[in-house]
Amino acid sequence: MTKLKFVPLLIAGLGVAACGDGLPPDKTIDRGTDRKDLSQLQAGIWVDPNGCDHWIIDDGVEGYLSARLDKYGKPVCSGVAPPTQTVGDFKGGSSIRDPN
Repeated sequence: MTKLKFVPLLIAGLGVAACGDGLPPDKTIDRGTDRKDLSQLQAGIWVDPNGCDHWIIDDGVEGYLSARLDKYGKPVCSGVAPPTQTVGDFKGGSSIRDPN
């Protein structure tokens, strides 16, 4: 009898998995309400707990983070800020303020 309880959940899960066109979303387009291309926003740098840099952008609705890599694909650990701190105007270009 307990096996029947999971059948509706399984069917619902399969229905959700079938949604979409199967293509990965375009990560270069801002999907927020202001709909700007990411090239119009300013990136800052967040330093992870290991001291390595990550590009960071915050448009007030969405946030973006990507490891900062050198031309060989290795992490950049510049020492630009203490670990877990950010530098730069990573909210620049945004027309939406973060809620307080």
